[in-house]
Amino acid sequence: MGALTIVAKYMIVAQIEVNGSVDKSDIIGALFSQTEGLLGKDMDLRELQMMGRIGRIEVEVSEKNGKTKAKILIPSNLDRFETALVAALIESIERVGPYLAQVKVLEIKDTREEKRKKIIEKAKDLVKLIEEEILPDTREIIEKLKEDVAKAEVVEYGPDKLPAGPDVDKSDSIIVVEGRADVVNLVKHGYRNVIALEGISRGISPTVVDLSKKKSITVFIDGDKGGEMVLRELLKVAHVDYIARAPPGKEVEQLTAKEISKSLRNRITLEEWLAQQKSEKQEVTPQQQPQQQPQHQLQQTPAASVTQIQIPIDIGKKIEEMFGTLEAELYDKDWSLIKKIAVRELPDVLSSEENSIYALIMDGITTQRIVDLAAKRGVKLIITARVGPLTKVPEDMSIIPFEKFK
Repeated sequence: MGALTIVAKYMIVAQIEVNGSVDKSDIIGALFSQTEGLLGKDMDLRELQMMGRIGRIEVEVSEKNGKTKAKILIPSNLDRFETALVAALIESIERVGPYLAQVKVLEIKDTREEKRKKIIEKAKDLVKLIEEEILPDTREIIEKLKEDVAKAEVVEYGPDKLPAGPDVDKSDSIIVVEGRADVVNLVKHGYRNVIALEGISRGISPTVVDLSKKKSITVFIDGDKGGEMVLRELLKVAHVDYIARAPPGKEVEQLTAKEISKSLRNRITLEEWLAQQKSEKQEVTPQQQPQQQPQHQLQQTPAASVTQIQIPIDIGKKIEEMFGTLEAELYDKDWSLIKKIAVRELPDVLSSEENSIYALIMDGITTQRIVDLAAKRGVKLIITARVGPLTKVPEDMSIIPFEKFK
């Protein structure tokens, strides 16, 4: 037939039984002549062959007892719907020459599936070959390649053009590190939501401060005093949720993938870090505790008088529900819930909330900043997971830690 040889996506496999002795050309002739025009020009077998949509039709003939049985193979580069239509079309054949005939489609093979299986098997063999051939110096080359790729992926973020990974905008949480080398190391190991402060000598970048108001922030500091200095400067102006630290004496830019993963896995909340700092300070100067008791401790409601404050909710149950959530709840004077928010959003909400706020319950640490903002909103009671170092508390405000209710 002079048909084109095509790379077929599908193979129609059919069987024909003829009540007489015929040869291959008779069967192929019947296929073309008896299907012509049935489904229009677009689905005519001759037209499809000329366009390369149908390949060369192969027929394997066998004859027995005066009857002919043959296997028909039709390669198709049509889509699956059109291929199925062609398969149904050839089942309409009723005669070959003068003899009655019956065609039955046995299957339609997806030839690409067989190719995919062969490709996968070959790929497995090649992976094994690669693994067997990799030598220590090759691994060094790969590490260098990873680093070069990571450097290429580091972008300049914000007006200050801070070094950053490519996914800072896409991610709801980001990792803040000190310098560009730290960013490169984290990006190399797959952490793409990272941004650098690029030093603190000129102050913390407004770009980082703005990000801290919108996203969850993990500060990843070096394992030395320099790392602590960076953290303290950042805490003065930005909202920080978690703190991760490199092993003692190591810098973030030096860490291996395992060390990075372990450090981030062992991160602690800001509240836990502040509590640790307070505990360490008390251990260093225990003799000063009786003389230098913080002012807020003198003004807190003592445990014996907790019951004197009317709290028309099951505060024990409420504390149990909130513990570990890092959430805060605002109440009016009738103890109706005004709003539930994340603790990190509390400063902004206290600055903008229009409703009158009487009480605040928070699974976080009450800082001087929180107290000052709460005082401006007329807050009379703060029930909190922890109390940080305070210098001034209004006389009409009570601050009660969770532990007083246990």
